[in-house]
Amino acid sequence: MSELQPKINKPIILIFSTAYLPLTGGAELAIKYITDNLAENFDFVLFTARFSRSLSRFERIGAVEIHRIGFGLPLDKYLLPVLGYLKARRLIHNYKPTANSYRLILWGMMASYGSIAAYFLKKRSPEAKFLLTLQEGDSQEYLEKGRLGLMGFWLARLVKTADKVQTISFYLKRLAVKHGASFNETEVVPNGVDLNIFNKNVSSEELRELKIRHGITDKQKVVITASRLVYKNAVDVLIKAMNEISDAHLFIAGTGPDESKLKNLAEELKIIARIHFMGDMTHDALSKYYALAHVFARPSRSEGLGSAFLEAMGAGLPVIGTNVGGIPDFLKHNETGLFCEIDNPCDLAAKIKRLIHDEGFRKNISAEGRKLARENYSWDKITQKMSAIFFRLLRP
Repeated sequence: MSELQPKINKPIILIFSTAYLPLTGGAELAIKYITDNLAENFDFVLFTARFSRSLSRFERIGAVEIHRIGFGLPLDKYLLPVLGYLKARRLIHNYKPTANSYRLILWGMMASYGSIAAYFLKKRSPEAKFLLTLQEGDSQEYLEKGRLGLMGFWLARLVKTADKVQTISFYLKRLAVKHGASFNETEVVPNGVDLNIFNKNVSSEELRELKIRHGITDKQKVVITASRLVYKNAVDVLIKAMNEISDAHLFIAGTGPDESKLKNLAEELKIIARIHFMGDMTHDALSKYYALAHVFARPSRSEGLGSAFLEAMGAGLPVIGTNVGGIPDFLKHNETGLFCEIDNPCDLAAKIKRLIHDEGFRKNISAEGRKLARENYSWDKITQKMSAIFFRLLRP
């Protein structure tokens, strides 16, 4: 549609996200699940960078009307703060508030280019409510000083301007409050897990076929990680740890700029035959490899929350992570998982060996992790919490 046409008693939420489907990450999936579950209560319009000429300028995916901004180039994200603001302003130009209620929410996803467009719109229309979601997984140093200080500059302005800040971990809440957000108006609502996907039964025949396909013997164990291949996720540390575990294979789901470097590392260590780079995988495909695996490990150097850990826990895998960022929100050492030391392949190897060789311990950790994922991180519960936030913002 060319302009917003609000329905009676159905508020509009304008979402500003630097990227969106088919580009996928934790933030994009959160938007998809939340909007699909709340479509009966709200209209959703999303503004994002176009990035590629193969992507339509306008389309609808699920409950979301999408407007892609730019020329179909990687640099489009830099245009989003201004062009996204102008596009959104044109769309709501004829949308006037009633005498007692302004039924419009500006939802900025992450302290990034999209949210800057929402910031400009909030400054122009202060009666609109502004919700900022923080999902950042970068180190605190980068979030405060990165890009010549612009990260910290915009983080402070966004959290101070927002009527409400929602973070996916207590680590990010502390960061938001440090930079000026109201403690009482900053709420932790994590990302969720689609348990219908990650809790599927996989037949013994399928598992046998996967073992044969990848040359895994019955005596060998399987370690898995799902990660963008970037420095912060420390897949290099995991590969070095595998050099000390001779009876296991490692599956790496994901792609990223460090892929060639990581493959070269596995070649140099002469363990490439046991390291399987799987590329980007659908959740359905990944769930089968989770059923094959004995341990999920990601020795992150920084982490906003770590949805991949929660997905693995929901699938019944014991997880190993580091005590950084939002991971301590769900990982309790020797209860729901194991902590390993940062940048310490030997310590990580020892933790992996403990889980793959102590079956009783592994089953206890798996059971507690799965219970936690079911009770606290289902998308149904997450969307209920987000719905409550939206409705509180709309109160006169």
